[in-house]
Amino acid sequence: QVQVEESGGGLVQAGGSLRLSCAASGRTFSSIVMGWFRQVPGKEREVVAVISRSGVKTYYADSVKGRFTISRDNAKSTVYLQMYSLKPEDTAVYYCAVDLTWRPSTTSTTPSDYDYWGQGTQVTVSS
Repeated sequence: QVQVEESGGGLVQAGGSLRLSCAASGRTFSSIVMGWFRQVPGKEREVVAVISRSGVKTYYADSVKGRFTISRDNAKSTVYLQMYSLKPEDTAVYYCAVDLTWRPSTTSTTPSDYDYWGQGTQVTVSS
């Protein structure tokens, strides 16, 4: 069993910044791929960013490239999502997730591939 807990959401004006944190426990943190996803009511959950076990490889959705940065601190078992230049369309519940599957040369961006999820944290960007 892996426990996942996000923090750091809130209300921010357009153009502002927020940093989300996600702590995971129950497995050796450096052995798991971590992803950030988001969802708005009536829409499917979508990938925001994914980071490899070592942190060397990252993936970003086109909608956030150049504005969001995913990083991890394996010593603290924590992954971060730094969000800059926020837009109203970034408003969503943001979820942190854990992928336990060994994928030698890639990371998954498919929500159903992720095994454990946090409860989500609301990010609201006002215009």
